[in-house]
Amino acid sequence: MKALIIGCGIGGPATAMALRQVGIDAEIFEAYDQTADGVGSFLNVASNGLDALRTLDAHKAVMAAGIPTPRMVMWSGTGRRLGEVANGLALDDGTVSHTIQRSDLYRVVRDEALGRGIPITYGRRLVSYEESEKGVTARFENGAEATGDIIVAADGLHSRTRTLLDQAAPAPRYSGLYNLGGIVEDAGVTGEPGVYNMVFGRKAFFGYTVAASGKTWWFANLPRRLGDEPADWRAALAEALAGDDDRFAGLVRRGSVDPGLPIHDLPPVPTWHRGRVLLTGDAAHATSPSSGQGASMAIEDAIVLAACLREEPGHTAAFESFERRRRARVERVVAWSRKISDRKAAGPVARVLRDLMLPVFLRRSAGDESLAWMYRHHIDL
Repeated sequence: MKALIIGCGIGGPATAMALRQVGIDAEIFEAYDQTADGVGSFLNVASNGLDALRTLDAHKAVMAAGIPTPRMVMWSGTGRRLGEVANGLALDDGTVSHTIQRSDLYRVVRDEALGRGIPITYGRRLVSYEESEKGVTARFENGAEATGDIIVAADGLHSRTRTLLDQAAPAPRYSGLYNLGGIVEDAGVTGEPGVYNMVFGRKAFFGYTVAASGKTWWFANLPRRLGDEPADWRAALAEALAGDDDRFAGLVRRGSVDPGLPIHDLPPVPTWHRGRVLLTGDAAHATSPSSGQGASMAIEDAIVLAACLREEPGHTAAFESFERRRRARVERVVAWSRKISDRKAAGPVARVLRDLMLPVFLRRSAGDESLAWMYRHHIDL
């Protein structure tokens, strides 16, 4: 069997590696003409994602490129400590969730795939596909074609494959938030290394962690109408933070700020597969970054798909098994993440209620086992 994998982000290389591990050839086709080195801010690879990477023997390089961040402390914009929760649960060997530059995570999984002999072709934007009894042919914008036994779509939130598979597929839904972030050296912000400080401000949500190197990694979620984008994002964010602790607005002013990106997720997608084509990762179940699970879900998908293709008699049965094993879990994560995003975008009245009720919620969630369904999920291959 040969799999044509559409998309070379995080999920594409992970899927190719997992398939190779069970004896299935895979080739990756990326729409963009060049690699994504240096693109994007940073993200969380949760402990369950690292566990999945360990199954692929790719976790050590990811951990070396990131910083361990096992805990989160929640604050109100006025400086009131609201509570503390774990940022995932440690693995048996003590491994905890890591924060990593998206470009570094991309580089690691891409290089791991290349090192295992998996070909990656750039400048291949999928426009259509055609199935037959013997296989499926992918056709690309530049006129090139590729033929294999199955197509696995790992082409992200705005998946072209999802639309080709089902023209009635739901569109991404806006969360009400724009995301911004940066890394500042010698920022002068104090904090315990390995702890995320999450601040529910009056007009914006702000998070930061101080690395052992002294660098401060920060991000912000700014409520705005979709398309209402300021000429100067740094000034707009600093103004939104001005009513909170002065350190945060000062931190934003000290470094460059890339244009904010709107945060979307996906409502439940009815059709994950048809014929020889399957959606995975964000193409099937994109979650907002609030749960820190987007990359981890894509990596988990890769391993489950490989196991299903190895265990089932054909691709149809394998795709059906994949959906049975994954749909309930990923949709639960998407719903969980959306609830967190909604708290960040709270209005004046909801903000008061949130700050009153959040300490109670956090106390109930503080136990290690309260989110075990998310972080203790292990997949063998």
